[in-house]
Amino acid sequence: MTEESERLSTRQVADRLGVKPETVYAYVSRGLLRSHRTPGGRGSWFDPNEVEELSTHTRQATANGGRPAQPFIATELTLLSEGGLYYRGRNVAELAGSESFESVAGLLWTGRLTPLTFEAGPQSLDLVRKVAHAMPGNARLPDLLRITPSIAAAADPLRFDLNPDSVRAAAAGLLAVMVEALPTRADDAELGPCTSPSIAQRLWPKLTGKPATEHGIRALNAALIVLADHDLAVSTLAGRVAASARAHPYAVVSAALGAFDGPLHGAAGSHAYRLVTDALHSGDPVAAYADRLRTQGHVEGFGHAAYPDGDPRARVLLRLLDAAGEEFPPPVRAVAGGLRAAASRRGPGLPNVDFALPLLAHAYDMLPDAGEVIFIIARAVGWIAHALEEYEEPAMRFRYQGAYRGIMPS
Repeated sequence: MTEESERLSTRQVADRLGVKPETVYAYVSRGLLRSHRTPGGRGSWFDPNEVEELSTHTRQATANGGRPAQPFIATELTLLSEGGLYYRGRNVAELAGSESFESVAGLLWTGRLTPLTFEAGPQSLDLVRKVAHAMPGNARLPDLLRITPSIAAAADPLRFDLNPDSVRAAAAGLLAVMVEALPTRADDAELGPCTSPSIAQRLWPKLTGKPATEHGIRALNAALIVLADHDLAVSTLAGRVAASARAHPYAVVSAALGAFDGPLHGAAGSHAYRLVTDALHSGDPVAAYADRLRTQGHVEGFGHAAYPDGDPRARVLLRLLDAAGEEFPPPVRAVAGGLRAAASRRGPGLPNVDFALPLLAHAYDMLPDAGEVIFIIARAVGWIAHALEEYEEPAMRFRYQGAYRGIMPS
């Protein structure tokens, strides 16, 4: 608890930040600062540590090329630090090697590393499956996933209940529907006695006709874990904006999926999949890599601004594939090595997760859009985790002011 002598008034905060008191109120409404009522309910006070944090962020942002400061969003979920990725302080690479996707969802949604149960509501599942049967033949699996939240919402009259337990229950049911409504490519082969298959086990026959293997399920489970959240990616921010308006969890996922559908976000993995496919067909990974440089000026699947020393998510999946033995077919293994060698000729060229996912897909004969499906199912957990955080913040705090540059009225 902040000592009374250390508490700052609105005027003191304005002086420290070099702004008007009205701007301090705007910071509060946008969630950049928290105000506290003084004893007796007259006036507000502020924590000097939070004020200093905002001041430091503002100085750093304005010093970056003179650009105005961008708002930050306080979160307890995901940290990208020194080349590592952490969920609530837990190393994601370690979680991927020892935990289930269900347990990591529990960590993100509740703060406890205990497995959640994902069960599809029969009415929602039946409704989504009927729509799936009516979709055109050229529709992709991600197309079905994008409309599933809206359909499932229509079957949930209590969707506007934003109590945390209610949100978690609705979201768990939605995620199960998203998986189980996908068309099945193979008989669901369980690994030993299993009364409640994991999300990875349920997702496997939707992506490939190959029988599930223990190593394959382990790799798919790891992929779901490492992709569950990645701080404020654009789709996550879109979801938080919807949650700020108190949209229900189905609408939050829909908003996030809208942003994910952009060619600069969700489609990145598709470019990498085609790169691996072309290299396999031609037998010349270097030529396939060079062609991308010639036609696109860059190669998807290599490099990541947040990870100059290499994407830890890719390292997790590549290690699992390298350890898969005969399950990692020699042609795919050779192409993976050839593309990585080509990328390293002119620089570090370190692979990112968009490169690792197509290798997983090719290793197990998964559908071309399998990587995008895995990404959506995994990240839906992160979107809901951010929504749960956002519901605790002031509503409608993302209110930006436009800088008008058009014709002035006469």
